[in-house]
Amino acid sequence: MKDFLSSMTGRVFLVLLLGIVGSAALTHYLAVTERQRTLERYRDSYVLDRSDEIISTISVVAPDARAAYLKIVSQGGLRLEASDAAIDTAAQPTPFSRQLSARLGKDYVLAPQPGRPAACDAPREINSIFGPVQWRGICGVVHVGLHDGQVLRLTVLPPRSPPPTGQNELFSILPFLFSIVGLAYLVTRMAVRPLQKLAQAAKDLGNDINHPPLALSGASEIRQASAAFNAMQARIRQHIFQRTQMLAAITHDLQTPLTRMRLRLEKVTDSDLQQKLLGDLSATQQMVKEGLDLARSMDSTENMQALDLDSLLDSVCADAADAGQDVTLKGRAAMALMGRPLAIRRCLVNLLDNAVKYGHSASVTVERMVGAARIRIHDAGPGIAPDQLAQVFEPFYRIETSRSRESGGTGLGLTIARNIAEQHGASIALANHANGGLEVTLVLPEYYAGK
Repeated sequence: MKDFLSSMTGRVFLVLLLGIVGSAALTHYLAVTERQRTLERYRDSYVLDRSDEIISTISVVAPDARAAYLKIVSQGGLRLEASDAAIDTAAQPTPFSRQLSARLGKDYVLAPQPGRPAACDAPREINSIFGPVQWRGICGVVHVGLHDGQVLRLTVLPPRSPPPTGQNELFSILPFLFSIVGLAYLVTRMAVRPLQKLAQAAKDLGNDINHPPLALSGASEIRQASAAFNAMQARIRQHIFQRTQMLAAITHDLQTPLTRMRLRLEKVTDSDLQQKLLGDLSATQQMVKEGLDLARSMDSTENMQALDLDSLLDSVCADAADAGQDVTLKGRAAMALMGRPLAIRRCLVNLLDNAVKYGHSASVTVERMVGAARIRIHDAGPGIAPDQLAQVFEPFYRIETSRSRESGGTGLGLTIARNIAEQHGASIALANHANGGLEVTLVLPEYYAGK
């Protein structure tokens, strides 16, 4: 779940979900508030009409029948009772007392009682997820003086809370929440899926420059991005093809004069000079050859296919042993990988040659990891300074103390191996072994059929 939320899909989904839920909660809150205000306005109007009615009626009821009348009309939150208190004419009128006095006329004297009953400020339970609310309508006590001198106490309290619905409102909106989650997920997939396809296409481009172009579908912005990506892929493919063709042509054209030079050097009578010139010529031919290999390592015209890693390692190590190199192999990966056979072989051969050439031996260990295989090649050489472990991957970079021209190195072997590894989604790392020597670690991803 943490990985999902940290991804772009998770972030878009979370923002969209929280936005919709927040908007729905705000809308519900405003609706509940407006409903409460409407109820208060209706109740205030009812209280005003009802108070006017019962006070006007009691003034014409016989004094001995007023007690029974008051008992009948005092119901709910509106109560009218006889009172022995004196009318306080100095009391500050309230909006309710002013409106009621205007309706009753000058025959009645109204005086609000200071303070408010406790029920006015008590929270009222309502059928809402927002919990209790406070009544803000008319609430209080008003003393009413009749024309015959009797004083009545009119008490207006909040109405009763609505009866419970018998179910939690939160559970009643669960279907709505589930529909919001589903909608947010669908919208997120619609928005992010084209980006995921574009990211996968970029990954496939790194592994195979000849990968089929993206289909132009979806929104206009997505189609424009896909068309731009396809155009970029075509330009990169053309650039790599032209560079490879140029280097191949240069190599081919250089072979003829280099061959003539070798034939003419055979006629040099000074044997020391002849050997020096032949050595320089051989180094030049080797540099031309590896320069072409470097260009080809960036080419991906070879078809990808499933390979058995153990068989490939056995073959490469056996060929190296037959050539007189001190190479040993331990472990089994028991997995397949998707790759270009010649390119993967060239990568492994370069790593073995590098270990044997500069470390005199190569101990190869392969082991299975989760979704990948790890190949470690340990030599018996002096190792490399830590500040140069990354630089040795640069083209034509050589460490003169161990990679001199006499050893035949051009500084392209590791560069070619890294280019091939990156095209296959693999990684190469160098480290000085604790027991001495240099250890190269190659991690190759496993191939899963159908993916």
